Amino acid sequence: MEDLSQARELIDRADRELAAAFKRRMEASVMVAAYKREHGLPILDAEREKAVLEKHTLYMDDPTLQPYFTDLLKHCMALSRAWQHKLGEGFTVAYSGVEGAFAAIAAERIFPEAHYLPCASFEEAYRKVESGEADCCVLPIENSYAGEVGQVNDLMFSGPLFVSGVYDMPIHQHLIGVPGAQVSEVKKVISHPQALSQCADYIAAHGMEAIQASNTARAARTVAEMADPSMAAIASAETAGLYGLSILASNINASSANTTRFAVFTRIKRESTAADRRFILLFTVRNEAGSLAKAVDIIGRYGYNLRVLRSRPQKKQPWQYYFYAEAEGNAESETGRAMLKELGACCDMLKVAGQFENEITLEEK
Repeated sequence: MEDLSQARELIDRADRELAAAFKRRMEASVMVAAYKREHGLPILDAEREKAVLEKHTLYMDDPTLQPYFTDLLKHCMALSRAWQHKLGEGFTVAYSGVEGAFAAIAAERIFPEAHYLPCASFEEAYRKVESGEADCCVLPIENSYAGEVGQVNDLMFSGPLFVSGVYDMPIHQHLIGVPGAQVSEVKKVISHPQALSQCADYIAAHGMEAIQASNTARAARTVAEMADPSMAAIASAETAGLYGLSILASNINASSANTTRFAVFTRIKRESTAADRRFILLFTVRNEAGSLAKAVDIIGRYGYNLRVLRSRPQKKQPWQYYFYAEAEGNAESETGRAMLKELGACCDMLKVAGQFENEITLEEK
């Protein structure tokens, strides 16, 4: 009996120590939640949690207890996420389009617990963050088939927000129409210009007239409201279900590898020490022979691998262009600061528009 009493005293003492340690851990979660909200980062970081488990499991020096300790850590992480979600109630994410648009789907997959703010345009969503009405916005920046989204790149060039994360979402375009309709009946197809471009071969092969809409979800809503079997939309399966439409033909996009990159824009630049980070650089060069080659040479000479380099016209200066570049590495390191300083000597305008770790793929749920 004395041994049992002693054991219970040891457990009581351990529980008190555990309670104090748990409180410290949850207090740290408050700091994590604040940082993630400020920088537009999702609560769940699966890669980070995996790395923490692999490292922290070794804190348990008794190998027979390690699996139990791992379970305890997993439970603590789940409680931490729940607490962060509670602290983050009211987190607002803006996007362009209406419910069911691909941007809305991306926002829901990145921030599953957020409040969503649909906007009429890319610029409106961007301005909602700039004004503080939203904490961040999710906007498309590039499609693997149709190319860059120029309007968003221009906002990135002229506006004050920063990219804190980039996510790849495979896009499956479907021909959707009113229930009971057949593909052979469809004469007109309505969708966003990007979707129409991605499905141009299918549209041409079936002799359909293409009509542009501001986004895929609005196109679907138009088809649902018209209830005309000769009119169809191109959109996602989620959108078809949302508006009570049927999928008439699946995966009609020309490329089976069709993927859209979505960026999260925030008011504060993200800081990261990850080795596999990237940064977005926007710059203009002087109107001199070899100025662009010189800029690219400087970036490469400091060991930064350019993954993307393209030009865009400046809207306020006819026949003047800016350059959008993505490079691997840390622009805020000592090397990065030296590179930016030298680059600034040959560029009229230079801006690090954001940095992020390698893209995360947003899988269908």
